[in-house]
Amino acid sequence: MVRARTHVDSAHRLLESDPEGAYTLAYDAARRALAAVLQNQGLRATSRGGHTAVYEAVRAQPDPPLGSVLRPFNRMRVRRNEVEYRSSEAPAVTSAEVAADVAKVEALIELAEKAIPNMPRY
Repeated sequence: MVRARTHVDSAHRLLESDPEGAYTLAYDAARRALAAVLQNQGLRATSRGGHTAVYEAVRAQPDPPLGSVLRPFNRMRVRRNEVEYRSSEAPAVTSAEVAADVAKVEALIELAEKAIPNMPRY
């Protein structure tokens, strides 16, 4: 969770000067928070399926600990891929877009930090 917090703090600092870099950091912060939830349960996503596997593993739990806060993650994953691999049809990332999603990532991190101590191990 420390790395997730560090990434989201860095995203805040970069959102005006480097929106694309900030978006990637924000997304990575969210991914790290989800991976921490799995790790806390003694689980980890394999490389097969990549980042989608982390999302699906958390989402598939009988009582997803992150609930509705988890919903933006998949959209952010798709958007981050557009940014990272530069789809020619994708619009440039704006600082406003980054700021909006950073707020969602912060909510996800906060909820993960609250959920982790109360989750059973598998």
